Amino acid sequence: MLVEQLATAVDEDPRYSGIAHLRAHSRFYDAVIDEIDGRRIRVGDHWLTDWASCNYLGFDLEPDIIGVVEDQLRRWGTHPSWSRMLGNPRLYPEIEERLAALLGAPDTLVLPTITQIHLSVIPALAQQGTLLVDSRAHKTIWDGCVFARAQGAELKRFRTLDELAALLPAARGPVLVCTDGVNSMTGNIPDLPRYLDLCRQHGAVLYVDDAHGFGVIGERGEDETSPYGCYGNSIVRYHGEDYDNVVLVGGFSKAYSSLLAFLAVPTVLKNRLKASAAPYLYSGPSPTASLATVLAGFDVNAERGDKLRADLHRMSMRVLNHVRGLGIFTPNTDDTPIIELPIALDRDLVEVSELLWARGLFVTLAPYPGVPRDQVGFRVQVTAANTDEQIDDLNAVITELAAADVFQPAREGSAS
Repeated sequence: MLVEQLATAVDEDPRYSGIAHLRAHSRFYDAVIDEIDGRRIRVGDHWLTDWASCNYLGFDLEPDIIGVVEDQLRRWGTHPSWSRMLGNPRLYPEIEERLAALLGAPDTLVLPTITQIHLSVIPALAQQGTLLVDSRAHKTIWDGCVFARAQGAELKRFRTLDELAALLPAARGPVLVCTDGVNSMTGNIPDLPRYLDLCRQHGAVLYVDDAHGFGVIGERGEDETSPYGCYGNSIVRYHGEDYDNVVLVGGFSKAYSSLLAFLAVPTVLKNRLKASAAPYLYSGPSPTASLATVLAGFDVNAERGDKLRADLHRMSMRVLNHVRGLGIFTPNTDDTPIIELPIALDRDLVEVSELLWARGLFVTLAPYPGVPRDQVGFRVQVTAANTDEQIDDLNAVITELAAADVFQPAREGSAS
C-alpha cells in the first residue's frame, strides 16, 4: 500500500506532470520496438523512420564493426566480470591509448557510462570546494553536483558567462566549472575559449560533458570535409585548445554506438581516480561487445569518418535550411545534427506526437520538466545512416505542421 501511495505521489507531482501525461497518452513513451531495418523501426505492425537515434555516424549498422564482435566474444566471453580495479582485458588499455592519441589528450580513463562518471568523479574533484554549474547543463551533471554538495561542496548555478565571471573571484577552492559541450537539446556549441580564459584566470577547472560532440565535431583544418572539422575528436580540439585546466568527459554511446564512456585527464589525476571513483573500484565493466565495437569504430573513423561527417553535415543542413526557410524557430544556430523544434504554447505535445506517429516519424519528445515550458516540443537527430529520401519525407511533414501553426515562429536574432 505504501509503495502504491508513493507511485501516486510521483504521478501527481507537478514537476513530472508533462512526463506523466506522455506516459498515459502517447505511443512514443516506452515504445516496444520489434524490428529495425536501417533507420526504419517497427512498433507492432507500424513502421516509422527513426529520427530519435543518437548513432550519429551510423556505426550501429556498420558491417565492418558488427563483424568484429564474434571473435572478441570467443576470446573474452560476453562479460569479463572483474571490476577494473582487479583486472582489465587488454581491450581496455588499447582503447585508452588510441583514445588519448585521437583526442590529443595526456591520458584517458574509460568507465561504463557518463552518468556513473558524473556521480563519482565530480564529488572526487570538488571535495570541500565550489561547484559552478551552467543552468543548461545536463541533468546528470546536476545530479553529480548535488551528490558533491551533500559531501560538503558549495553549489551555485550560472546562466551566462558574465554571471560565471562574477561568481569566480569569491569561489573557494578547489573550483570546478561544469557545462555541456555540444548541448543535447539545442545542438549548440559553447564558447569554450572564453570559458577557459575565465577558468585559467581564477585557477578553476573546466569540466565539460561532450557526449554529443565526440565523434561529430573535431579539429579544424584546411583539409576538413565539413564545418564539423576533422576526426571527430571533440570540442577541445574543435576550438584549437589544449587540456590545461580541462577535464573532458565523453561517451561512445552516441557517435560510436557502444556502451562506454571516458575522461580525458592527466595521468596523475587518472591514477587518483583509480583509487577514488566507485565505478572503477566496484562496478562491473562494459560488455565485451561494446569494447570490441569501440576499437573497430576507431578503425572506421580513421578510414572514412570524415566522409561520414560530411554526409551528416549535408543532410543536417537540408533539414535546418528547410526549417529556417519556413520561418520556424529552432534554437540550433551551430548546424549540428540535433534539431529541436519547440511547439506553440497553445499546442498539446501528445496531439502533435500522434500526428508524427501517423506520418511515420519516430522522434524524441521533449516534455516539461525535461525542458522549460516554452521549449516543449520534439527533437530530430540526423544520422549518417539516414537517406535523402527520408530527409524529403521529414521536410514534407515539417511543412505540413508549419501550415497548421504547430511551431513557434522564428525569433529575432536566431538562425531561423
